[in-house]
Amino acid sequence: MDAVVPEEITHELTQILSNLVLGDNDIRSSAEKAVNERLAQTPELYLLALAQFAIAADTDVMRSFSLVLLRRLLFRAAPGSTSHAHRRTALYDHLSSQTITTLERLLLHALANEAAPKVRRNAVDTVCEVANQGMARGRPWHGLQSQAFGMAQGDDALGRASGFGVFAGAPNLIVDLQTDAVMGVLRRGLEDSESIDVRNAALRASVAYLSSADAQLASSLLGPMLSTLVSLSAALSSFSAKDALPPHHHLSVFLSVLTPLCASHPALFAPHLQGLIHLLPPLILPPLVDSGPTPTVGRPFPPSSTAQPDIDQSEEHDLRQTLRLSALEFMLTLSEAKPAMVRRVPGWVDVVVRACLEAMGELDEDTEGGLEAWLADDPSQNSSASETDSPPALYEQSLDRLAIAMGGRAVLPPAFQYIPSMLASYDWRVRHAGLMAIAAIGEGTGKIMLEQLGKIIELVVPMFGDSHPRVRYAACQCVGQLCTDLEEVIQERYHQQLFAVLIPALEDPEPRVHAHAAAALINFCEGVARDTLVPYLDLIVERLLRLLNPNPNTHTSTNADADAGADASASPRSGTRRYVQEQAITTLAMVADASEGMFSKANVRQHYASIMPLLLNVLRNADGAEYRKLRVKAMECAGLVAIAVGRDMFRPDAATLVELLIRIQKSPVDPSDTQLGHYLIATWAKVCQAMGPEFEPYLPVVVPALLQTASAKPDVNVYGACVFFFSRSLLAPTPTLTLTRAPPPDEDDEKAEEREGWETVVMDGQTLGIRTSAIEEKCQAFETLVIYCSTLGAHFAPYLLQTLEVTFPGLAFYYHDGVREACAVLVPMLLASGKASNTLTNQMVSAALHHLITSIRTEHDTSFLASLYKCLNDTLRVLGGPGVLPKEVVDEILEVTKHQLQAIADRRRGRANRVGSSNSNSASAGTDGVDKEEMALMEEVEDFVLDDMGKMLAVVDPAHPLLVAVSSVRDLGLNTWGSDEDEE
Repeated sequence: MDAVVPEEITHELTQILSNLVLGDNDIRSSAEKAVNERLAQTPELYLLALAQFAIAADTDVMRSFSLVLLRRLLFRAAPGSTSHAHRRTALYDHLSSQTITTLERLLLHALANEAAPKVRRNAVDTVCEVANQGMARGRPWHGLQSQAFGMAQGDDALGRASGFGVFAGAPNLIVDLQTDAVMGVLRRGLEDSESIDVRNAALRASVAYLSSADAQLASSLLGPMLSTLVSLSAALSSFSAKDALPPHHHLSVFLSVLTPLCASHPALFAPHLQGLIHLLPPLILPPLVDSGPTPTVGRPFPPSSTAQPDIDQSEEHDLRQTLRLSALEFMLTLSEAKPAMVRRVPGWVDVVVRACLEAMGELDEDTEGGLEAWLADDPSQNSSASETDSPPALYEQSLDRLAIAMGGRAVLPPAFQYIPSMLASYDWRVRHAGLMAIAAIGEGTGKIMLEQLGKIIELVVPMFGDSHPRVRYAACQCVGQLCTDLEEVIQERYHQQLFAVLIPALEDPEPRVHAHAAAALINFCEGVARDTLVPYLDLIVERLLRLLNPNPNTHTSTNADADAGADASASPRSGTRRYVQEQAITTLAMVADASEGMFSKANVRQHYASIMPLLLNVLRNADGAEYRKLRVKAMECAGLVAIAVGRDMFRPDAATLVELLIRIQKSPVDPSDTQLGHYLIATWAKVCQAMGPEFEPYLPVVVPALLQTASAKPDVNVYGACVFFFSRSLLAPTPTLTLTRAPPPDEDDEKAEEREGWETVVMDGQTLGIRTSAIEEKCQAFETLVIYCSTLGAHFAPYLLQTLEVTFPGLAFYYHDGVREACAVLVPMLLASGKASNTLTNQMVSAALHHLITSIRTEHDTSFLASLYKCLNDTLRVLGGPGVLPKEVVDEILEVTKHQLQAIADRRRGRANRVGSSNSNSASAGTDGVDKEEMALMEEVEDFVLDDMGKMLAVVDPAHPLLVAVSSVRDLGLNTWGSDEDEE
């Protein structure tokens, strides 16, 4: 092909690209700088040179690299570019039409003539990117369309695969063409007898086509697509181990390609479900599982395998495992997308349940280092990959997903067809799997599980006495998860049976087991009634203290020496592992919180003399980086225990705890310790709740920093545009405007999206990066101010004005709902504090009413509108009722209420019209249960708003005409939703 750029440019670019792939950082950085300089000066020349180099380079590596680099550079933001038509301008947008035409010609040549398969794939990717970006800008590429059709029907297998690859990567090239013609080409590709790669590429193109075109018109294409699975499945039994890529691999790939279509167009699979239920079960069910060697007295827990597997067998096992997971994901995705459809297929749910249960018992203890390694592991430091990413863990997650999608009536019967026998198996792995399965299905089957909960408890409770520690660990996990999924019910009905095993489990000989029993107690206490917990408090606290402090004769007073304090935090001296101590403190805090005021009245109060000094010694001595978690957990526990025992019992230790908190607060900040600030703020709030008005002298220590955090502007990066922050001064109703232009990112937007601690959203065509940690800190600051103000009342008056000034703008802080909710709660509390302390001014009242009325007038979020009306009602109550307000303020309140009432009425009429339209046309979108559930939720939230509107109007004028309007709008609600017949 003739050169399109001067030879000297080609030579220069060759040297630059050669330097870019070198390992020397200095040389590579210099080459990157050279690329940027050339693109800034003569972009067209060097982009064409790069495309030409992708054709003429001597090595496959350099041709591939050139294609990848070309793709990235073309659509990188141009230097000094600005936003245009909701999109940042790229280098591509600055190229002349002639240059783009030449570029397309070069790429078509590379696509048609490249001989290396890997380079050809990069050529396909680059061509598709240019085509998609061009079509998005209104520039069709008819030459590519014609060439791709010709390649897809040519004699060369690599060319056919490349042609279908173009259709897969740029489906808009064929979406608007005649359906029969496109489907004919795709069918021939799916039935290609010469090349599996062609069939794979045709399958990807077919999925892209169905996802982009009218799927109903092209639905007949799904049959040939699924036929590719049938042929590959038939080849599983006849493949040779010498094959480079056996059918297991190809079948996994084909299933993975089809799975997104299950999620986006599940109805297309309805006519093929009977065929799939015959095809898929053999793929997801495991072969016979080796239950391991028989235990003996001398070796009660023998390794599951002693022989080293042949490498070929190991690879085949991995291939089969990947295939099983791919087929399972296919079935799960279809089940989640259209549960009612697959529920009608006999055996569908049963086989998925069976496959998950059997595979969950395939724990390979050898790969985890054996039982000894598991027992020695520190779960707080080294989260074992086998517990999250191993195949058994993936099958457990799959069972959870199935239960949530299909419901209890579909999943529980097949699950408990196997689980009882699993729990009785001699293989500990199977017993472990049975317990983990019960935990996995609890969330999705909870409503139906309640009917059989007694029998399930009878199955689980004996497993706490199992001979294998991992089974006992699984029993703790099972009970803890059930306490979360069936919260309150299981605690109320079966607290005796569960406490009878959980409390002794705190003395299990294995640290991992008794630490997990303590964690399960947290889940139990979160849903237990206070009166139910109190009889067990003494036993629980006694055992938790034993875990925390194995030497009960130490740490009995606040004057314990430093070595004693070191024992509390250093597991080597205490004989207790640090993660056990951390868990014991966490559980102790939750028990104190759950018992509320009964903590100090129960027999457990005798333990306070040990609990608080021990926690104080931890705070005094646990300074090392390795003790960070222990320290913050001790802080949290000390605050909760202080609240639980009451002000009088806590008073002797209050000054010591406050002194330690001040010392920690003033200590040098460690940037890597991300938890300390959060726990410190929360602990100060708990100390305030425990001390009550006696905390007032310490307000100068904590409130200024809170106000600074609460008033901080959000940390937002807007790429290629300006971002505006609005704030209001208490004395200036007119918004003040701050303009911040984020610097251009060093990396692509994709890199920005991956930044840890940042959330990326797109608004008006712009990419916004919001630092979530700063917003969470802002929310915690407001929530803590709520605690201070509600606890101290009139004693919070010194900070009344400053807090009001940061609270009013928070009502319109749209980046975080928690900030707005906290501010809505805080406003009437602050006014009440000012009134009680005689520091409330007319200016404060006027500003509060102005901001509330303005917020109500402009609010579009119905859920927060309810919070605003509650805030307004509480404010009126604090001020003494509407009679103390000027008439113009009352009229303004009524006017904005009428406006919002009309908006709710319009939304309800619109929903009624949608339902009426969908009832007249059953095929219309929006008639399924999901939409009905969403509508019912919207109406429920609106009812809360109407309730608070009615309360406010009744206070203003019990005979006001708007009260009748509120009732009329309430009657516009549909209120015709039935229950889920499958679950109820």
